[in-house]
Amino acid sequence: MSNRAVHSKGTSGTKTGRKLKCLLTGGAALAMAASAQAQTATNADETTFQEIVVTARKRTESLIETPAAISAFTAEDLQQRNMENLADVGKYVPNLEINRFGVGNPAHAAIFIRGIGLQDHIITTDPGVGVYVDGVYLGRQMGANLTLANIERVEVLRGPQGTLYGKNTIGGAVNVITAQPGDEQVTKADLKVGSRARVAADVYTNTRITDKLAVSFTAAVNRRDGIGRALKVNAPEDVGEINEVSGRAAAKLQASETFSLLLTLDAMNGIYGKTPTTMEVNNPNAFFTGTLGLSERLLPANPDDSNSNHPELFKQTIRNRGASLTANWELNDNLTAKVLGGFRYTHYTGGLDDDQTYLDLESYPERGFARQYSVEPQLNGEYGKLDFVVGAYASDEQGNTNSGPTVYISPSGYFDIKQTTSSYAVYAHAGYMILDDLKLSAGARYSDDHKNASAQFDSWTDPSRVYRSQSWSATTWDVSATYDIRKSLSAYATISRGYQSGGFPPRPFNGPSYFTAFNPTFATNYETGIKGVFFDLLQMNVSGFYTEYTDLPLEVSQPSATGFNTRIESAGQSEAKGVEVEGTLKLSKAFDIQTSVGFIDARITAVPGDATAIKVGFTPALTPQWTLSVAPQYHLFLDSGTIDARIDYSYRGKEYGQAANDAYNLIKSRSLVGFNIAYTPAQGSWTAAVYGENIFNKRYDVGRLDDAFAGFTEIIRNNDRSEFGVKASYTF
Repeated sequence: MSNRAVHSKGTSGTKTGRKLKCLLTGGAALAMAASAQAQTATNADETTFQEIVVTARKRTESLIETPAAISAFTAEDLQQRNMENLADVGKYVPNLEINRFGVGNPAHAAIFIRGIGLQDHIITTDPGVGVYVDGVYLGRQMGANLTLANIERVEVLRGPQGTLYGKNTIGGAVNVITAQPGDEQVTKADLKVGSRARVAADVYTNTRITDKLAVSFTAAVNRRDGIGRALKVNAPEDVGEINEVSGRAAAKLQASETFSLLLTLDAMNGIYGKTPTTMEVNNPNAFFTGTLGLSERLLPANPDDSNSNHPELFKQTIRNRGASLTANWELNDNLTAKVLGGFRYTHYTGGLDDDQTYLDLESYPERGFARQYSVEPQLNGEYGKLDFVVGAYASDEQGNTNSGPTVYISPSGYFDIKQTTSSYAVYAHAGYMILDDLKLSAGARYSDDHKNASAQFDSWTDPSRVYRSQSWSATTWDVSATYDIRKSLSAYATISRGYQSGGFPPRPFNGPSYFTAFNPTFATNYETGIKGVFFDLLQMNVSGFYTEYTDLPLEVSQPSATGFNTRIESAGQSEAKGVEVEGTLKLSKAFDIQTSVGFIDARITAVPGDATAIKVGFTPALTPQWTLSVAPQYHLFLDSGTIDARIDYSYRGKEYGQAANDAYNLIKSRSLVGFNIAYTPAQGSWTAAVYGENIFNKRYDVGRLDDAFAGFTEIIRNNDRSEFGVKASYTF
């Protein structure tokens, strides 16, 4: 493909007009229904539920007033639901699925929102959901399964976020906001001890050095024994073992009443055992199974044990490093300038033994790194009924992925892929209260991305390194209307355009001709929703959406005699439509029920003529049609303190592990149950609790890949088995 800019294309006026009419009609219907209810509501609605504040649109505002589908979790929510990492958040958000086992490394987070995401981790591929830590974009999925120690808030934005967040957010975005240094002198310690030798501890301290300088520190450790053993080698770690150490330091300088600097440093080291993996023979007459003798009889009796004879695969590692510097300057009562600079570094090792036997037929030890610098200046303003933000963004990333010696029938040597990416953008977004209860907002962003990639495969006829270069540009936008029915109730309608940059295939084992650029993806989303409090009993957020995608890149793994070739097939057109509901029902002061429900119908609607594995009607990978969570909670108020008892249930419907929807790639539905019973004395300085996670010890698949050439299906299993224990928190 020649170097060229690829620009977004509009939809036909007639088709867009019909969708806009449906959008406005749906929004009006929601508003009318809510308005009728509002006439009988009392002022108690405004105080029964605590207001949730988010920063999803680059400024602080109420979740109810934000015209987007957002799930927000406070530090208390994370504690009550035993959420240790980002993958745990995926159990409780509608139409969200997080798979944590890229190349066998649990630090990986393949995040899918509304059917959009990326399972792979190779440096030439980009995610469809952006992850941000204190506003800094994490360009890689490896290392994105962040440990959630002393986090202030996690926000999950569903739907394209192309205006304010930019490229690679056509599915949505995840914001992780850490606790900033404050005025209060405080130290907090948390300890968890559980089954499988679980020990997790973290300490957070905040102190003021001078009247202008405050600092905070967080240190955390997390370990757990494995769930299986290596039977053929002397492995350094057991299957599923977890060992993590992390830390964060922050300093905030209030240089004057109008100018402040915030510096944050973070680091995380992880050492993990081999991912629980097995296989099923699906064709006894294929090459591996019929000719080379691969059989399920060669698997260990305990499916969590491993017969792999590669000791290097039993130790997976991750090193994350990060830094950010934020300068905030209040220019006057109406304008605030902000500059955010960020640095991220990730290095990992991992690998999979797909056949899971001592026959040594298919294994891939792997390592890689990514280094990224970014800067984003912003100007926020508020003049009466008008508020706005304008900004620019620039980032530079370099990284590589290499593997070897890979084994596929026989040793096939190494492969090495390198890439540098430069990204630039400018954007503006504004909102105006045209009436006391009606606000219109609009924004646009121009993005420019350039990638230089190179690849070298020993399996190629000519193993010389080949070089590729490609540029893309796009304009994305959004328009929305928010109607305040009353203080605690609003309805919204929005249309947004998103963009995911193009890239290069991850594993072109078949030859250099397969290492060619694929096009970027564009998404147009039509959405309407309502948020608020009803009858002083129910806080509920409801959204309905319809999204169109063009050139959606879908990974297709096609192993052959040359190796484990992975190529990109473009879904020329696809669509997703669905409904999401989140709510809290307060039946009394002592008893409430939190719930979330997601439904999605995502389909490929057109494919190009050269597609071989992707068909019209297929569902994208890791996209269950139904997602559900229910959490009843009871508060027992005693003279000495409070007992809070909570049960968490989560459900994910059946889904395909790959974009190719064959029966061998189908992952069955799963249900998980956990609980948390905590006691807090009236003084409130400490809390003690007993907890349980996956209490019925469900073993379920998180990934499936049909290797038709070999004659078996590779299966990756969950590592979050049953766990029971106690935990305590003390604030000094």
